[in-house]
Amino acid sequence: MQTTEQTPQQHEHEASRAAARRQQILNAAAQCFREHGFHGASIAQISKTAGMSPGHIYHYFENKEAIIAAIVAQDLEGLLTLTAELRAACNVRAALIERAAEGVFDQLDPVSAALKLEIVAEAARNPRVAQIVREADAACRRELATTIGVIRRATGHDDPPKAIEDMVEVLASLFEGLLLRTIRNPALDHERVARRIQIAINDLLDQPG
Repeated sequence: MQTTEQTPQQHEHEASRAAARRQQILNAAAQCFREHGFHGASIAQISKTAGMSPGHIYHYFENKEAIIAAIVAQDLEGLLTLTAELRAACNVRAALIERAAEGVFDQLDPVSAALKLEIVAEAARNPRVAQIVREADAACRRELATTIGVIRRATGHDDPPKAIEDMVEVLASLFEGLLLRTIRNPALDHERVARRIQIAINDLLDQPG
């Protein structure tokens, strides 16, 4: 029996279709995790929200932990892209401070915050999710450390690695704290908070090593 090989165009179409289905599942899972929590969100609920059968879900993801891994990977990819763009800027420091405002608005989005907090909460109970979250965090810290190192060297600082690590932790704490604040105080003035954080980052970058 003869089989016909796919043309490059057909292969590209299939790959694009698979990526769209995968994203459809991730979007549905994110909604279910926000609304029901990790344990309360079943594959059956995710499949219903995605508008496809559970079998389709399992075709792309082995389990819910694999779905979380994909969600975390997407966030990590976004941060890696951002830091690469910052380091390519003519003025890395100015670019970081400018883009920090966008980061504040992203972190203060209650929908996004609810999902991120649910993933972190599950990481506190589930060793596999903890590993996923911690590996992504380590990658984020490395990229931020590289970016901050570029900025510090451009202003004549010669910092030991530990000093850069401390700056990264402070920066991460600033942004991750926003997830809690937007839940606890939804009336936060996003623009005022963004301006204050930009000032805080500018001051942080001037601190002695």
